[in-house]
Amino acid sequence: MRNYQFTAQIEKDKETGLYIGRVPNLPGAHSQGATLDELQDNLKEVVKLCIEELTAEELGEISEFIGFQQISVAV
Repeated sequence: MRNYQFTAQIEKDKETGLYIGRVPNLPGAHSQGATLDELQDNLKEVVKLCIEELTAEELGEISEFIGFQQISVAV
């Protein structure tokens, strides 16, 4: 069994109060949860499912996620 590590982007929905997470470099990997712990569990499950659907070649083509950069703009 191989271990994979991904970075998730997490936001909090103002209307529902739910935490929403997505893994930018793994198409289809997104979920939500009422707590950060629940979100992490849900994201782990969806990442496993996404990985199971990929071929070995597709797994090797997953881009490396570098990070986020804040941009400041005066309007």
